[in-house]
Amino acid sequence: MCKDCGCTIAGMEHHHTHNHNHDHGHSHHHHHENRAIFKTTDENIKTNPLLNDSKTISVIQKILDKNDHEAAHNRAHFDQHKVLGINLMSSPGSGKTTLLEKLAENCDFRFAVIEGDLETSKDADRLKAKGINAVQIQTGSACHLDAFMVHKALHDIKLADIDVCFVENVGNLVCPASYDVGTHLNIVLVSVPEGEDKIAKYPVMFRSADLILFTKIDLLPYFEYDIEKEKQIARKLKPNVDILEVSIKDENSLKAVIDWINFKRKMR
Repeated sequence: MCKDCGCTIAGMEHHHTHNHNHDHGHSHHHHHENRAIFKTTDENIKTNPLLNDSKTISVIQKILDKNDHEAAHNRAHFDQHKVLGINLMSSPGSGKTTLLEKLAENCDFRFAVIEGDLETSKDADRLKAKGINAVQIQTGSACHLDAFMVHKALHDIKLADIDVCFVENVGNLVCPASYDVGTHLNIVLVSVPEGEDKIAKYPVMFRSADLILFTKIDLLPYFEYDIEKEKQIARKLKPNVDILEVSIKDENSLKAVIDWINFKRKMR
């Protein structure tokens, strides 16, 4: 259950025991439950007395604590195999999948992708067509991935064979920022056609970023978009954030992203 928008995560009563191939030789038991749907808009707070109930807050905190525990478990898998986990977040249409396609053509590291969408497997199919190991998660009504979804997808990825695992989160500039999925780094994309207001309007997302990618910069001549002003706004939110400009038509800009990832790999 999402504490930001009240969406329902698939499997409200989700209980499973499994043995799986992460090359770590153990089985474990999880109990993941979402007991209710809570909306947190001002209107609902006024009309729903449950939202002023400490029990409600306790349930939300319990869900988040379970998610964080599972996220730590995911990171332990990555660490065991020396895999860098990267969470890709953005609004829909910013170019996450296209960026991954281009990285596959130019990078010197091996990677897999956990692909999150509400419906369809179109993005995962695109990546597979490029020879990328991609695992699709269809979240249904959930507007973000959580650590349990990512853990399940890891069953289909042989971590010993890759250097980097990208989690391409559901296109959304709100909820994904609040859920640790077990990666090491967050990359947030914002594209020129989206307009100049996205960073200021969605500060939580951009405060969570380790790298902000301004994408589709080849379209700058066609939009009123002050990219330097947007960088200033981003650095007011997070002074030490790394920022790169990217166009899929410019191999040098793609190389800069690859170099950043390789630098982070060496730093671990």
